[in-house]
Amino acid sequence: MTGDLRVLGMISGTSHDGIDVAAVDFAVHDGVLHGTVRYTATTPYPGELRARLMRALPPAALTFAEVCELDTLIGQAFAEAAAQAIERAGGVDLICSHGQTVYHWVDGRRALGTLQIGQPAWIAERTGLPVVADVRARDVAAGGQGAPLVPLMDLLLLAGLPGRPAALNLGGIANLTVLRPPGGGGPIAYDTGPANALIDAAAVRASGGRCRYDADGRLAAAGRVDQRLLAHLLAEPYYALPAPKSTGKELFHAAYLEEAVAAYPGLGDADIAATVTALTAETVAAQVRKYEVDTVIAAGGGCANPTLMAMLRERLPGVRLTTTAEFGAPVDAKEAIAFALIGWHTAHGLPGAVPSCTGAAGPRVLGAIVPGAGPLRLPEPLAAAPTALRLTDAMGAA
Repeated sequence: MTGDLRVLGMISGTSHDGIDVAAVDFAVHDGVLHGTVRYTATTPYPGELRARLMRALPPAALTFAEVCELDTLIGQAFAEAAAQAIERAGGVDLICSHGQTVYHWVDGRRALGTLQIGQPAWIAERTGLPVVADVRARDVAAGGQGAPLVPLMDLLLLAGLPGRPAALNLGGIANLTVLRPPGGGGPIAYDTGPANALIDAAAVRASGGRCRYDADGRLAAAGRVDQRLLAHLLAEPYYALPAPKSTGKELFHAAYLEEAVAAYPGLGDADIAATVTALTAETVAAQVRKYEVDTVIAAGGGCANPTLMAMLRERLPGVRLTTTAEFGAPVDAKEAIAFALIGWHTAHGLPGAVPSCTGAAGPRVLGAIVPGAGPLRLPEPLAAAPTALRLTDAMGAA
């Protein structure tokens, strides 16, 4: 086998609650990339750091001093999470850190810039290993959205799956990868809208800040969908934009929810939670129907919300809804695995984004590399990219 490398992927997503890590052994055999997931974990942010980060997110205004301090503190938190993961995984060769997105600058359909913080030098200094970081900026510079980047994994992992499958990620924001859209053409991927972003905001609102999310969907399950509020939310212009497109908490944040709810006084907390959960289900289902998808393979924190998953199933009769666990990728570690995969591609001189999904002018090798303790030594570039990915979850199911 060639391309042997153990990569640690790291990301804190749009829920901003902690750092997901995944250590994956990669090797190529007969054009197929084989990955064995050796270790996965989530390290919550320290309470004060998370509170400080949440106060700094849009629509808040920031000083450069606060950006610098958060970049350092989050970099140190990533470094600690990396050191723990390396010890428990038995060592790695390379780290790919997505960092923490704090702003995604979008004007209509056009992405103008993106900012992830969590200074990778702290990771390199703590571990002595090279770190691939700042992975979205190159795609944006090439005219792309810089998001979503998980389609690289989706296309390889689901290669050969019959019919018209799609991969769905339910993080803070929902994104969909359609492998074979009707009418031909390349695969497409884009953010459909909020997944947990507004659900989390509703839970925080209902609990006075004591709960960060709707555990097991219980709050939404206790309420009824308010059709007036749902129609108001569905009128958001973002949903009508054609793909490729991307969004984030720059748009779908707590103040956005408050403004919408203010138009319908008297709504109970449970009804608000039920309505924003239905919003996620409806906006995702509309896109699944649009592209005549027959199988949805889901991942992300939303998979642990039975109320959301039930609403999705209700809106998608005849569509098979399963998770990436069936394909060797734990649902709560898919994005960390995806960034380990991107790191592997970067190390071997291979593009890490799919132009038909991000809208970039062409494929680009992603990220900047921060050297480790010694001279930077990368593997020999590969002449051809793998055509499929086969994952085995050594931590659990295969």
